[in-house]
Amino acid sequence: MLTIRLQRVGRTKNAQYRLVVSEKSKDPYADSLEILGSYNPHDKEKGLVVKEDRIKFWLEKGAQTSDTVFNLLLKLGLVKGDKKKSVYITKKRQGKIDTKKEEKAAAEAKAVEEQKAKEVETVPVPADSPSEAPVKDEVPTGETKLEALASESPDSEEVVEKEETPAEEKKEETK
Repeated sequence: MLTIRLQRVGRTKNAQYRLVVSEKSKDPYADSLEILGSYNPHDKEKGLVVKEDRIKFWLEKGAQTSDTVFNLLLKLGLVKGDKKKSVYITKKRQGKIDTKKEEKAAAEAKAVEEQKAKEVETVPVPADSPSEAPVKDEVPTGETKLEALASESPDSEEVVEKEETPAEEKKEETK
């Protein structure tokens, strides 16, 4: 069976690939029947260069594509269908991922329950309840603190006189 797949060429840490047609059972780096194009994943604009007519020819002859090549050809519009999964996770790794997700979900659920418990414990008391009496330091609206103190004490005139500024005292003396 023939397959269209990627053959790596290029330097270390600078991968470039060829799209080749070869026998499926052969090594991908062995001789190929035909080079159909190139793919440079580092170049976003001109990264994929293919011979469209030759790819269509080999697909008509019955050549299969690798999952990665299928996804690349899908982007170009040469083939139709759904994107294939080209990277697989082992069962062991998937198990670890699942346990982490479960632990995270359990921790979030616990945090939500604690938050609800705190909200229940700190129920706000209505403002008109008798347990909240006005504090002595509170001043009714429209009055200053000095006026409020003056109205509460019997010697209200003395309190007012003590709070006058020295400039006002001089004016009273001159009169």
